[in-house]
Amino acid sequence: MTHDSDGMTSANDGGAVDWDAQAAVFDEQPDHGLRDPAVRRAWAHRLRAWLPRRAGDVLDLGCGTGSLSLLAAEQGHRVTGVDLSPAMVRLARRKPAGRDAVFLVGDAAAPPIGERRFDAVLVRHVLWTLPDPARVLRHWYGLLRPGGRLVLVEGVWGSVTPVGIPAERLTALLAPVAGRVRVERLSDDASLWGGEVTDERYAVVVPVP
Repeated sequence: MTHDSDGMTSANDGGAVDWDAQAAVFDEQPDHGLRDPAVRRAWAHRLRAWLPRRAGDVLDLGCGTGSLSLLAAEQGHRVTGVDLSPAMVRLARRKPAGRDAVFLVGDAAAPPIGERRFDAVLVRHVLWTLPDPARVLRHWYGLLRPGGRLVLVEGVWGSVTPVGIPAERLTALLAPVAGRVRVERLSDDASLWGGEVTDERYAVVVPVP
């Protein structure tokens, strides 16, 4: 499941959102449904830069209704999306229309993919909700083939009681796992969000040797 700045809270803070109940309106957020052509183009542009150039196997964890999964599939990748919410997965499964994407119900921290390995692991607005992010990052990194990429889109949302994970903390958590990381600030790119935002939003791309 992706999590945004709309008052949504994590399953670990005592204010868990019922994501099955949210599924019907989830795509109404511009960066969730990608219904605005400009927003869709903006995310497609970013994915081309973040994912491997050659078509490969992509694991989209916390895929929600599958919008980013399907963008990656449109770019030629074979995509497996995983989300904890059965309602989200049902909606995602209605969308493929011939694109190479499958959707599974499962925990992003321990996805049900057996011994499979991937050319890219894509995770948007999920890590901050998990109780042991350092362990989860090690696991996700271990799901990658040589030459693969771990792509994390995260942020910090809200001014009164902020939630999220700052870029500095995320890069520190990655230090024992990865040799190098690239941080891209996303807050200034209004086209990604359907309008101006003032909070911290960023992507971290971690290449595997």
